[in-house]
Amino acid sequence: MSEVVNAGFPLLTATAVLPALGAIATAAVPAVRRAAAKWLALLVSLGTLVLAAIVLVRFEPGGDRYQLVESHAWIKDFGVRYELGVDGIGVALIALTALLIPFVILAGWNDADPSPASGGETPMETKNYRWRPTQGFFALILMVEAMVILSFEATDVFLFYILFEAMLIPMYFLIGGFGDRAHAGTDEHAAAQRSYAAVKFLLYNLAGGLIMLAAVIGLYVVAGSFSLSEIAEARASGQLEMATTTERLLFLGFFFAFAVKAPLWPLHTWLPNAMGEATAPVAVLITAVVDKVGTFAMLRFCLQLFPEASKWATPVIITLALISIVYGALLAVGQRDIKRLVAYASISHFGFIILGIFAMTSQGQSGATLYMVNHGISTAALMLVAGFLISRRGSRLIADYGGVQKVAPVLAGTFLIGGLATLSLPGLAPFVSEFLVLVGTFAAYPVAGIIATFGIVLAALYTLVLYQRTMTGPVKAEVSALPDLKARELVVVAPLIALLLFLGVFPKPLTDIVNPAVEHTMSDVQKQDPRPEVEAAK
Repeated sequence: MSEVVNAGFPLLTATAVLPALGAIATAAVPAVRRAAAKWLALLVSLGTLVLAAIVLVRFEPGGDRYQLVESHAWIKDFGVRYELGVDGIGVALIALTALLIPFVILAGWNDADPSPASGGETPMETKNYRWRPTQGFFALILMVEAMVILSFEATDVFLFYILFEAMLIPMYFLIGGFGDRAHAGTDEHAAAQRSYAAVKFLLYNLAGGLIMLAAVIGLYVVAGSFSLSEIAEARASGQLEMATTTERLLFLGFFFAFAVKAPLWPLHTWLPNAMGEATAPVAVLITAVVDKVGTFAMLRFCLQLFPEASKWATPVIITLALISIVYGALLAVGQRDIKRLVAYASISHFGFIILGIFAMTSQGQSGATLYMVNHGISTAALMLVAGFLISRRGSRLIADYGGVQKVAPVLAGTFLIGGLATLSLPGLAPFVSEFLVLVGTFAAYPVAGIIATFGIVLAALYTLVLYQRTMTGPVKAEVSALPDLKARELVVVAPLIALLLFLGVFPKPLTDIVNPAVEHTMSDVQKQDPRPEVEAAK
């Protein structure tokens, strides 16, 4: 790269370069130094968290729309630039990503180690000294972190597209190569299921990405630039005008890719397979981190680049979001597998996020952004505790549990709090998000707001039934000797629960960052909040 436009320390680049370099260093650790690889990955993730905190502190909510901007020429012949910048929504999601990765690493501390049944070595390791399953696992997690953070910072459409697609590669190997050991059936059957889930994840997202690539090329042909800020300025000044049909086709190309990633019904079917077959930390990485790129991109690219097409497509998208809310919740109620239940619950929650975005009210979009953050924290808490439970019993089936709260009360208590956050109990962080989404939706689309409330009722049903069947009742013989949470596991869960409580009673620090960015988005689509119709008092 050359032709540096901005001066000063490239803080945004550093937040992505550090985990990328950490991934390379972790992968290079000698095969027998598993502990060193783990500690290196953890220290790198903590360093990234420090950099993300500096970004958060330096960001001024009332300042320019995009801050800490970095812009360098990259591929001059095609007008591609390495261009970064963050708004309030991007800052919040960068902080979420950097916060969750250390917990993901700690929770998966032993997930990639050889099984004790193998005598401490894998068959491959006895033949090939260079085989590093543990090192590879943590290196892939750090690489995903680097790509996700950079995607929240990218303001060049082509750069974003590269990151959007590239993050599929490490995720494919994390799902297919490091699956859940608590799998019913033979090792061959488990491997086949992991392979199926990984390939399905890859094919769905690649299909969305290829359609998006066509739209990216079409956008460049029409606008002559990949720069988000340049295109937005040209549209605002009237220098760039898109034909109605062209804008709608380009919008559909972008939205389809983001809807697959989100995931939105009916493009959601890859998620239950991927989360079910992955380890619990990787499942958190999928739904709490990677999938947020899809909903974030709807706000940053769809609404900003194609405002008229976004309004044109709103009725259909709201309908699909409502189907996701109700359909995902209904399937969660009927699940027998703990991890698949959480996966279907996440589909329902993503429906709320997309509903809030396309309600196109300030309350709805603020709620949707808060939902992205709070869903990440609550799902991480619930899924990681579920992973600790599953690793002890060796089964993902709900029917294999019962009475756990009597033998492991701390585990049961944290599981309950994670579940209550999932159903958006007042006093916990997701409640504020869901309330704002519903208020914003009802103001613009009353019928849609009423239908969406059924998702809340169903969430209470599947969460409380899950807790009742696993944690209460007579103690089953198979769980009578389950140990309670250990120190490392408490270090993972306790901060997440504390955040759920803090943001549940005091969300202002987050709303202060998000709301100015939402105002910009509302301005892009030229929408104003509808005034409530109040009958004058006689």
